[in-house]
Amino acid sequence: MARGNLFVISGPSGVGKGTVIARILGERDHIWKSVSATTRAPRAGETDGVDYFFLDRDEFASLVHEDGFLEWAEYSGNLYGTPKSSVREHLDAGDDVILEIEVQGAEAVRHAMPEAILAFIEPPSMEELERRLRLRASEDEAAVCSRMRAAEMEMSRKMEYDKQFVNDDIDKTVAEISDFIECARRHVS
Repeated sequence: MARGNLFVISGPSGVGKGTVIARILGERDHIWKSVSATTRAPRAGETDGVDYFFLDRDEFASLVHEDGFLEWAEYSGNLYGTPKSSVREHLDAGDDVILEIEVQGAEAVRHAMPEAILAFIEPPSMEELERRLRLRASEDEAAVCSRMRAAEMEMSRKMEYDKQFVNDDIDKTVAEISDFIECARRHVS
């Protein structure tokens, strides 16, 4: 059995990464989304172990010390990391794996696993991104401003990725990324 591909999908908060990935997971077999660990508080409707592993800073630091993450980084005051063991298990079983992580994490993954395939989802404009963040109504004004500052930095690094996608139409973006994954799968097989 062929080993799976590791796909890293990044983009600013609010760009629609989660929606795109959920749709792809619903349409494709043999693809698994890695569950990240974070120190941020759960949002309404999020479940521990499904959306994220919600850890306190001491638990997170302990896993860092044990080399338990493929990558980890601080983003907007919270820690995020990808547990190493489950990613490797799925790849070895022939599953493609999607990591939804920010640009610092993507850089660390590319360093640790050069075969990783990186895709960046960008908004049609920064104004549209801010509108989407505000529509979520899950964060206060300071958090929205922090996420917009982070988005500017992330957008400046999009060319470091293997492929960029503009999420101006969710159906089109899902189709484009799904095709991108299928082409990578055929290339390796």
